[in-house]
Amino acid sequence: MLSIAAVAPNAFAPMRAPVIKMQEAAVAPVPEEPPTPTPLEFAKSLPGITGPLGFFDPLGYCSGEDVTEGKVRFFREAELKHGRVAMLASLGFLVGEQFHPLFGGGINVPSYIAFQETPLQGSFFPVVCSLAIFEIFSVFTFEQPKQGMWSIDGKAHPVPGDFGFDPLGLKPTNAAELLEMQNKEINNGRLAMIAIAGMVGQELASGAKLF
Repeated sequence: MLSIAAVAPNAFAPMRAPVIKMQEAAVAPVPEEPPTPTPLEFAKSLPGITGPLGFFDPLGYCSGEDVTEGKVRFFREAELKHGRVAMLASLGFLVGEQFHPLFGGGINVPSYIAFQETPLQGSFFPVVCSLAIFEIFSVFTFEQPKQGMWSIDGKAHPVPGDFGFDPLGLKPTNAAELLEMQNKEINNGRLAMIAIAGMVGQELASGAKLF
């Protein structure tokens, strides 16, 4: 009886509910977005920075107060297009003065006045407008004027100078090889712009062919 009396109070005591400790769910830290590069930093990330000059911008086109990334894209686009045209023009000046079978082969004059000697001279403006048709498509990559004049939208045209035109499949798939080819194109284009300016200047001064 004594044992029953001793156990009874514990037998009828209210049971404690087990305490379950909820572990706080581990919250993964949200990675911070990298800061948006400045126009100057973006310019320094583009191809074309090679020795011996490295990044060369003595007039501060990429570091002015009103310069944006879109405007830097426009500058690079203009540089590439002018360089490509200058490379074709330099070759055309040299070859055209020595080999000119078009229009009967009788146009044997310095290249800077060769166009005036062709039948196309009478339709100058239609010829120029027909060449400008290809440039019209570039307008669709521009940002709205209120966002910046002469500014290219990076989303509409992410890679300056890349229009998807590679019929011979020359574009490398390796990043290092692509950078090397881009550097070669830009440097040759820069040289060609200086060269064609010198060629035209020489013919204007002498009134004669280059050779």
